[in-house]
Amino acid sequence: MSDEPRRDRVTRHPTTGPRNSLQHWPDAKSPLRVAFNYVLIWIVRVSPSLRVKNWLMRRLGMTVGEGVSWGLEATPDVFWPEHITLGDHVIVGYDATLLCHEFLQEEYRVGDVVLGDRAMIGAGAIVLPGVEIGEGAQVAANSLVTEDVPPGETVAGVPARPMSSEELADD
Repeated sequence: MSDEPRRDRVTRHPTTGPRNSLQHWPDAKSPLRVAFNYVLIWIVRVSPSLRVKNWLMRRLGMTVGEGVSWGLEATPDVFWPEHITLGDHVIVGYDATLLCHEFLQEEYRVGDVVLGDRAMIGAGAIVLPGVEIGEGAQVAANSLVTEDVPPGETVAGVPARPMSSEELADD
């Protein structure tokens, strides 16, 4: 886990003129590459085979450890999937999203998303660029992860915050 905050681990790319940064996406990434990524990601999202999913994610440039379980409808970043690292035995739940980019009004940002060994991302959760999820950490369903999650920590909410020991005992 890095000591620097997420915002310092994303690369900022200013865009000029009256258009927002999403209007500049073809300058940021080849449209053919994005189309290729989209097709492979569509297959990853609907394939029931974990072996096929992991093979395809590696073709996208993602670093995929042993025994990764990628849930149905879960989505890696379509523009920069090569910025995703999944440790061994990671679980990414149904309909979760790992984003390596943010398009803002006057800039876009790109950052790595790193999930440590045995990390778990719950269904519908979203992880923002530059975030590191530590070894054995857990992200609850439908959470928005805007900051790093230390190893072994459980976070929940929007934005995701550590759960208290009382909340964990209730489960």
